[in-house]
Amino acid sequence: MTSKIVPVIMAGGKGTRLWPLSRSAAPKQFLQILSERSLFQQTLERVGDRTRYEPAIVVTNSDFRFIVAEQARTIEAELGDILLEPVARNTAPALAAAAFAVLGRYGEGAIMQVLASDHEIDAGVLYEDCILRAQAAAGRGELVTFGITPTEPATGYGYIECGDELAEGTNRVARFVEKPDRAKAEAMIATGRYLWNSGLFMLPVTLFLDELKRFAPEVFDAAKAAVEGAYKDLDFTRLHGESFAAAPDISVDYAVFEKTDHAAVVPSSFPWSDLGSWDAVWKTGRKDDDGNVVTDRATVSNTRNSLVLSRDIHLAVQGLEDVAVIAGEDAVYVGRLDDSQSVGHIVKALARSPKTAALTEVHPTSYRPWGAVAALSDGERFSVKRLRVTPGKKISLQKHHHRAEHWIVVRGTAEVTMGGETRLLHENESVFIPQGTVHRLHNPGKIPLELIEVQTGSYLGDDDTVRIEDEFGRN
Repeated sequence: MTSKIVPVIMAGGKGTRLWPLSRSAAPKQFLQILSERSLFQQTLERVGDRTRYEPAIVVTNSDFRFIVAEQARTIEAELGDILLEPVARNTAPALAAAAFAVLGRYGEGAIMQVLASDHEIDAGVLYEDCILRAQAAAGRGELVTFGITPTEPATGYGYIECGDELAEGTNRVARFVEKPDRAKAEAMIATGRYLWNSGLFMLPVTLFLDELKRFAPEVFDAAKAAVEGAYKDLDFTRLHGESFAAAPDISVDYAVFEKTDHAAVVPSSFPWSDLGSWDAVWKTGRKDDDGNVVTDRATVSNTRNSLVLSRDIHLAVQGLEDVAVIAGEDAVYVGRLDDSQSVGHIVKALARSPKTAALTEVHPTSYRPWGAVAALSDGERFSVKRLRVTPGKKISLQKHHHRAEHWIVVRGTAEVTMGGETRLLHENESVFIPQGTVHRLHNPGKIPLELIEVQTGSYLGDDDTVRIEDEFGRN
């Protein structure tokens, strides 16, 4: 039993609405967009007060498990658990599994706060007041959602109609409204009774599961079996695959909130955005005198009301207005801000072509359980990569049949095992690993190890890696 709130962070979503920065294998919650912290890390920081919160339980999928762990480690955020969904089944099964996990750990009186990992929130005094009101309402036996006070007739959000007041600052939910057209949104806002549906919740665990069993028994049964059949894998908890896959693909709004008599809403006026488009990013950013949101690696001239964003190459933009110019590691997007919600059209076009499909799926930088790899240059019979190894981590003991490798240490200390012998390499030192040689790389230091790896050979694919020993259980 705990008197603290148990945070449940949803971090499994895949999306490309912020392409070219977000990809299906690297969605926006893990990106540093206008901050040195990713949206996921900012979410962890919002629940970092141990006088109020238990350590967060993160729900994600197997593809993102190591980046979740690494981003939490980087900011020294304590995690309660990382639940891995075997398949995507929408929010109702995911929250049901989390609720069973919370119930088993903290007991029937627990209250869980459900947070999206990819929202931009100003967690100031207004936010804190809403959290307290929601916690009180949940303690009184209400299933609470947060309704954001509209600032415009947005058509990209669902809406909640407020019913009778239950307590100061809390109302009964009258109904949920699907994403409206602009005329309907304007009419709803004019009544003063409608709020944006944020998808954020405060839930008494026992009541939530009781209502789930009543209105969505298939979800209840599948999630219960998935948690009961779960098993530990390193620092992760893998939900039972066959059981979880039996759950219907349904949102928690449809499964529970639109049917229960216990749905309550806390009208919330704190600044919030789901950052669903580049236009939304521009609206939340800090603007210069000409209305531009510009990152350090960009220069603008005679440009107004625009978003110019880059973390690698330097962008120079001149004589434009109301545009988004976004530079990724391997692609640049240019479009009108007011049309940025349609970026999905160009992503679909890219995905249809074998020549460009990878631009929608993966970044040149990919995360591994021991760190990260960034592709720098590829050519015929060679590939150049930048490796970053987390302190204390090591790559698998491995060999390659078709390639040799050169490692040059840029930062930190490398412990290299090769042919049964071990040696230390320091900055500006290098080692050559011949084709077929059994080898391993370890970071024995306290700072990240960075290397340049040059691969040469007749075949450079990842499937030429033969793992002999691996601490992460990979084949």
